[in-house]
Amino acid sequence: MTILVINNKGQYNHRIQRSLQYLKIDSQLIPNTLSIEEIEEKNPIGLILGGGPSIEGAGNSEEYIKHFDIPILGICLGHQLIAKNYGGKISTSNTESYAKVKINILNDENLFEGLAPEMEVWSSHKDEVKSIPKEFEILAESSLCNIESFKHKNKDVYGIQFHPEVHHTPKGSVIFENFYNICKK
Repeated sequence: MTILVINNKGQYNHRIQRSLQYLKIDSQLIPNTLSIEEIEEKNPIGLILGGGPSIEGAGNSEEYIKHFDIPILGICLGHQLIAKNYGGKISTSNTESYAKVKINILNDENLFEGLAPEMEVWSSHKDEVKSIPKEFEILAESSLCNIESFKHKNKDVYGIQFHPEVHHTPKGSVIFENFYNICKK
């Protein structure tokens, strides 16, 4: 019942795994250089694609996205990688900031259960998803970003632009608990 946290070399990847540990969710932080076979051997119930400085440093993360038929949560760069892999558009943000933002939750099922209608988050807006693929729907938006979160319409594949693992996102642990519940289904 392990969730694998894919380390895409972002400054908060260790905090993601530590946040899961605090919630007593079995998890393991792994490098993004593992092969698909090495990940399959670990038999995860879900993947969290962590943040990172650039798509170029994402290692094998892009291969994992469409290969695995288990729940996937992309955080920041992970969110952007999911959009890119399914045909969405990513570019530099107009604001390029790290900031506390109030997001508007448009769909509070599954990932945002118990959090609507608004949530304070710590968000990174250097790069962002500008358009989502047709098989996705927007779950949350903000005044800084039209696509703070999305979900695949038929799969448990989610992306969030913000960082639930930092204390600046007061209810971030609920996101992790909700994702864990999705993984256990």
